[in-house]
Amino acid sequence: QVQLVESGGDSVQAGGSLKLSCTASGDTARMKEMGWFRQAPGKAREGVAAIYAGGLSTYYSDSVKGRFTISRDIAKKTVHLQMNMLKPEDTATYYCAAGAYIAVPDLESEYSYWGQGTQVTVSS
Repeated sequence: QVQLVESGGDSVQAGGSLKLSCTASGDTARMKEMGWFRQAPGKAREGVAAIYAGGLSTYYSDSVKGRFTISRDIAKKTVHLQMNMLKPEDTATYYCAAGAYIAVPDLESEYSYWGQGTQVTVSS
């Protein structure tokens, strides 16, 4: 089993920044590929970023490319999502997810474990 705990969600004004963190515990040896998803009220969950096992390859959705950066601290088993130039449409609950091998980074079924989510609210 792998446990994922997100933190860093908050309320900010448009144009501001936030840094989300996701710390993994448990049997993390195989679950080395990580992603961030978000879900706004009334909308489907959307994959926004992913980082592969080596830490060098990343994925970003078009909606966040150039504004969000995913990174990982392997020693601390933590993945971060730096979010800059936030927009009201970024308002959502953000979820961290882990998988053994991610072929399609924005596909929920690729991930085996999920965190409980952290709320990000961006006001105009």
